[in-house]
Amino acid sequence: MAALGRNGGAEAGGQAERTRLSWRRTTLAFALTLGLAVRGLVMADSGVLVGGLAVACGGLLWAGFLVLAQRRIVALSRTGGHGVSASTVLVAAGAVGLLAVAAGVLAVVTLG
Repeated sequence: MAALGRNGGAEAGGQAERTRLSWRRTTLAFALTLGLAVRGLVMADSGVLVGGLAVACGGLLWAGFLVLAQRRIVALSRTGGHGVSASTVLVAAGAVGLLAVAAGVLAVVTLG
């Protein structure tokens, strides 16, 4: 439930703060997924080269996503949380999709 301001409306800064926190949670979840991929690669007996490349690509994607999230957090503090550009959404979705592809490659390498 939203906190109410003086005039009975929703608190102005609440939405921007929730959005900022969600970007940070998503970045943390991304890092955790990458960490689990590294753990799976270490535990695997074969396909270390291909798996290593998949993890390296995932690491680059995470770094790019981290920069994107930080830029969005800074933009939220400047604009007060008004809208998000379509390019930001597409880049974030693309990074998550490419991480899923890298995870699929890693799964095939470690299990197959």
